[in-house]
Amino acid sequence: MEQHTQPTNQSNTEISFFDRARLWVRNSVMLRIATIAILILLLLIPLTMVKDLIREREDRQQAAIFEVSSKWGHSQTLNGVVLTVPFMTYQKVHQDDDKFKIIERKEYAHFLPDQLNIEGEVLPEERYRGIYKVIVYKSQLQLSGNFPKCSFDSWKINQEDILWDEAQISLGLSDLRGLQESVEINWKDRAYSFNPGVETSDIIQEGISTAVDLQAEDDSIQFDLELNFNGSSALSFIPLGKNTRVHLESPWKHPSFNGAFLPDDRNVGQDGFQADWEVLHLNRAFPQQIRGASSKIYGTAFGVDLIVPIDSYQKSMRSAKYAVLFITLTFLIFFFIQILNGVRIHPIQYIIVGLALCIFYILLIALSEHISFKWSYIISSIGIITMITLYAHSIAKQFKLTAIIGGILIILYGFIYSILQLQDHALLLGSIGLFIVMAIVMYLSRKIDWFNINTSAIGNQ
Repeated sequence: MEQHTQPTNQSNTEISFFDRARLWVRNSVMLRIATIAILILLLLIPLTMVKDLIREREDRQQAAIFEVSSKWGHSQTLNGVVLTVPFMTYQKVHQDDDKFKIIERKEYAHFLPDQLNIEGEVLPEERYRGIYKVIVYKSQLQLSGNFPKCSFDSWKINQEDILWDEAQISLGLSDLRGLQESVEINWKDRAYSFNPGVETSDIIQEGISTAVDLQAEDDSIQFDLELNFNGSSALSFIPLGKNTRVHLESPWKHPSFNGAFLPDDRNVGQDGFQADWEVLHLNRAFPQQIRGASSKIYGTAFGVDLIVPIDSYQKSMRSAKYAVLFITLTFLIFFFIQILNGVRIHPIQYIIVGLALCIFYILLIALSEHISFKWSYIISSIGIITMITLYAHSIAKQFKLTAIIGGILIILYGFIYSILQLQDHALLLGSIGLFIVMAIVMYLSRKIDWFNINTSAIGNQ
């Protein structure tokens, strides 16, 4: 009998130890907190996949924009007009026996206008490639001004070496495919038609040119021309005039002025924008007369971008950056309900809720490609909030707790949507919101004795 009793007592002792371990695992608050933290870290994997999906869709959008722009016209940079006059130079090259030969070479002198006026409008249009919208524009510009008398005195070039009969006017445009009509310049009361290409790329890399009548005795020469071309995204100008004035109008409501010079006057409203620039030659780093090549002119470009303010992919990416905050706050809600109301929640149930929050972003991306971001956000958030609230009701089985969870989720999604609508004050509003959330958490947990939490309510089922 004694030999039979001792093993029985030992077995009871072992069972009692495992029971205590099992109860500790089920009721330990610290273990639950550690488990939730690990689950949040694991959910970073699908969140990363969501961000990769947003980038992939955005890259496809950019590819569609590039495809349409390549056929319609890329962003355009207008180089104004340049008067080019070739001249001959002679260099003496010594050879053996005190002999030498003369090397003849043609060089180019470039003269910029005293006054350059550019006026016109930009008419935006929407084009589609599949489901993607592309913003393009038609530009109608009038250029006018005058050139001073061409002087070679500072370079000490003999008049007989100047090829006045080969003088040309060049006009630079970064994407010549955008030209829609033939271009003519009125020069000395005569119209000259431009031809593709330029004789020299000293100043203008891509453009059109025409030979014009120029004499050594010509004084100030007036010119004007009309230029109609297509482009996309942006329009820029290079201030080649001694005094360059640009006046631009457009019905586009969201311009972004950039480049080396901002407008002196601008007016942006619901009817579009108007902008005026005036740039002096003293504001640049290159002179009015250039011999040979100069690359400094391209650093002086200014103009306007026709931006789409925070498109759907930008907003989706911004919302995805708040995903960890969403998951953390939602888990925090469930955790406090679990602690304060004795509701048992399994880690698997946390994972299900977390994955539902991740699905929200996939729905948001998919819907925003077909309807407006506002309605995409509303539909996606209503679907996810309803699904999580019903799932929470199946766990808590209390209408009051379910209503609290649903109400808090509505506030969270509404708060994030408000942040997404802001550009300049998003950080300020987000910081205030986090401050309020932390204050509420501290208020609700102020009376909890974390060292002596009554876990009996949690453990009872």
